[in-house]
Amino acid sequence: MKFNQLAKYLAISCLALPVLASAKTMKVGIGDPIESDQGAYATRFKELVEYYSNGDIKVKLYPGGALGSETEMVQNARLGSLDMALVGIGNVTPFSKKLGALTMPYLITNSSDAVKITTGELGDYWNSLAKDEAGMNILGWTYSNFRHLTNSKRPVKNMEDVKGLKIRVPQNSIMLKSWETFGANPIAMAWTETFTALQQKVVDGQDNPYIVNNTMKFYEVQPYLTEVHHQYSLQPLLIGNRTMGKLNEEQQEILRRAGLEAQQYALVFQMTEAENAKQNMIANGVEVFTLEDEDQWIKLAKEKVWPEFYEDIGGKASFDNVLSKMQ
Repeated sequence: MKFNQLAKYLAISCLALPVLASAKTMKVGIGDPIESDQGAYATRFKELVEYYSNGDIKVKLYPGGALGSETEMVQNARLGSLDMALVGIGNVTPFSKKLGALTMPYLITNSSDAVKITTGELGDYWNSLAKDEAGMNILGWTYSNFRHLTNSKRPVKNMEDVKGLKIRVPQNSIMLKSWETFGANPIAMAWTETFTALQQKVVDGQDNPYIVNNTMKFYEVQPYLTEVHHQYSLQPLLIGNRTMGKLNEEQQEILRRAGLEAQQYALVFQMTEAENAKQNMIANGVEVFTLEDEDQWIKLAKEKVWPEFYEDIGGKASFDNVLSKMQ
């Protein structure tokens, strides 16, 4: 079933509803373009909020980093100067180190793991950390799949090929250490600067899921892509505690319900659209490779990267508890 057909099947029949004179408008800053999986989540969230509130809450979307870098949007959401931010989890961890557990390499091995780790007891756990440490609530998650490596230097088929490549990563110590351990030269850089840096060869490559790579048109400057499974990209929708506290209980419940339902929608979007994005990149000249030695990448990640960050993310016992709940 094509995605537009599926979306029509899943869509709520939005009747013309009266908009109250006192309608509240909430701004959502989005890191990626509106055509991306972040955009799909945000668009669905907007539709649901406006429907469930009978138009009393209006949602205005600002995609493509229009309101600043993802780190800036997170900070502004914390302060209450921006209502909500939809960003990669790697850009949230500077405000809550314990959330860094979600960026541990090879922690998530498939989409089922991604759902388990963001729902139920674990979903509540991350939200509690976000509220207590970062001053924000997590309303929902965009599931973007694995962050595959693209680069402009050479085909990457094994760990030897990745040595010395300058790879853009978010300002996340675990992600930086991961690429360093794999032999690359990782460079922390704002998302809004990435395309230009790739174009000007300031960095050789970056890692992101197929839909992001395609909507960002990285195929214009990155002829090689390697399917690496070290990092499953999770992107939370955040609302600051201050902003949430100004809403009444009914409004808060509308946002939570819309966030969860948009999360389910985003998972379907990613599963149906990722292959289309891959094929479009191939049609635009990108060569796609798989790793010959990914078992070695997994071994290094668990032996060299995980132990170094146990203390930062709440201790080994806490991390083991997360692992046990994913079984």
